Amino acid sequence: MTEPEVREALRSVEDPEAGMNIVDLGLVYAIVAEPGRVRVEMTMTSPACPVGPYLVDEAAAAIRTLAAEGTEISVDLVWEPPWTPERMSADARSRFGWS
Repeated sequence: MTEPEVREALRSVEDPEAGMNIVDLGLVYAIVAEPGRVRVEMTMTSPACPVGPYLVDEAAAAIRTLAAEGTEISVDLVWEPPWTPERMSADARSRFGWS
């Protein structure tokens, strides 16, 4: 798996509160794809976000659909740097009126 393949898989994970995928929302901070291992660091718009555990599980499941059997997959929540609307894609900012 490559970083672009992982990123594309993560586009299938939609934040139910925002109605948009976690990549365009700017929630994915880092992707490391190595032979036998994929690690993703992501955040939420707020530490109090109630869907955090759900999105972590969904992100891991999305990666698992592409990963070879036995691939170690970790999706970790991080809080630094704090999320801001500037992390969103241009389309996402426009959709929410933050252009």
